Amino acid sequence: MVSSKKVAFYTLGCKLNFSETSTIARGFKNQGYERVDFNEAADIYVINTCSVTENADKRFKSIVKQALKSNDEAFIAAIGCYAQLKPKELAAVDGVDLVLGATEKFKVDYYINSLLDNPDRTGSLGQIHSCEISEADFYVGSYSIGDRTRAFLKVQDGCDYKCTYCTIPLARGISRSDTMENVIANAQKISSKGIKEIVLTGVNIGDYGKGEFGNKRHEHTFLDLIRKLDEVDGIERLRISSIEPNLLKDDAIELVSQSRAFVPHFHIPLQSGSNILLKKMKRRYMRELYEDRVAKIKELMPHACIGVDVIVGFPGETDELFLETYEFLNALDISYLHVFTYSERDNTEAAEMEGVVPKAIRTKRSKMLRGLSVKKRRAFYESQMGLQKTVLFEGENKEGYIHGFTENYVKVKAPWNPNLVNTLHQVDLKHIDDDGLVRFDFASSPELV
Repeated sequence: MVSSKKVAFYTLGCKLNFSETSTIARGFKNQGYERVDFNEAADIYVINTCSVTENADKRFKSIVKQALKSNDEAFIAAIGCYAQLKPKELAAVDGVDLVLGATEKFKVDYYINSLLDNPDRTGSLGQIHSCEISEADFYVGSYSIGDRTRAFLKVQDGCDYKCTYCTIPLARGISRSDTMENVIANAQKISSKGIKEIVLTGVNIGDYGKGEFGNKRHEHTFLDLIRKLDEVDGIERLRISSIEPNLLKDDAIELVSQSRAFVPHFHIPLQSGSNILLKKMKRRYMRELYEDRVAKIKELMPHACIGVDVIVGFPGETDELFLETYEFLNALDISYLHVFTYSERDNTEAAEMEGVVPKAIRTKRSKMLRGLSVKKRRAFYESQMGLQKTVLFEGENKEGYIHGFTENYVKVKAPWNPNLVNTLHQVDLKHIDDDGLVRFDFASSPELV
């Protein structure tokens, strides 16, 4: 048992990474480590990496330097997706002692303890314990708790899709899922800690149901999962993170529309509004299906928030095809965009395709879509004025304000009051401030919902 060591964590990337970092951190705590903020001096720094992040290598190096400034003798471990894809590059970074890939990251405490017991642990390269990604065929459940007001609950990992631009299957392996029993038990643990909102996360959560080893299906589907979670007492809010349009079926949309706990907020990747590019990307739908999903949601939940992922600058994206995407998104009843500028990834089909879009044009198109996102979000917020919604306030004092989200993901700010942290309140939406957020001033002591 280690009692005097301090450990700090840095997470890059998605909600799934945050859930896994939190689980790994609990493992260290159970062994007697003290968790501290990444900006503080620690004996061990664990960096959970991301393969989607642009300039991931530069970002990683800057985080390592940040850790070494706090303690130049610290032990530094790199884990996660980028560590799986580029282990040698990360191991060669000055100060890195250990690199763990997809199958080994959940044993980081074991490896670190073993290496710390060895006084000759340092060398020119960090130790690598990676694997062939085909070996990442088992499931490890995770959830975040204590890090944020919302908790991220992992229900699925890996992906069987073969999108031509994506490295996630190479970094995380085949699609596999947690058992229904484990998901429910983890949801109950989260709720018992007083956390008001749980966000379901995974690589491809609509594919939930493939077994823990990816070799056969559980008896349950994604629809079964959300139906069962909706019945769990004590969970006040459930939010679906990102779900593929071809896996978001009418019955799931209908369940959310009638749900006790699931909120009317969907994040649905589109990637392109051009069928020509969707085919080149090897997406499993055409734009017509996407349009149908949006229409179905809005039919049943007119005030639902719909977020969209879109990629600009994919090989072969001409001006005409980009404008097709822009006009398609402009016409859709959506609420905001997450815009990704295409960047080449090793070992992907897209990296070898013709029709490379110059980076300056990629940047220009990205700015255009980000501008469209601002317009869409503003229009959505304006459509909510005059309505009463429930806000879950979060825990940070930002320039004298506390922030929170309505069930349909309108961001609200109110003058800082620590009594509001992690509480739900009925709020009349009346005024959009200059920063684009809805401002609410409690006339008197706020009452809980």
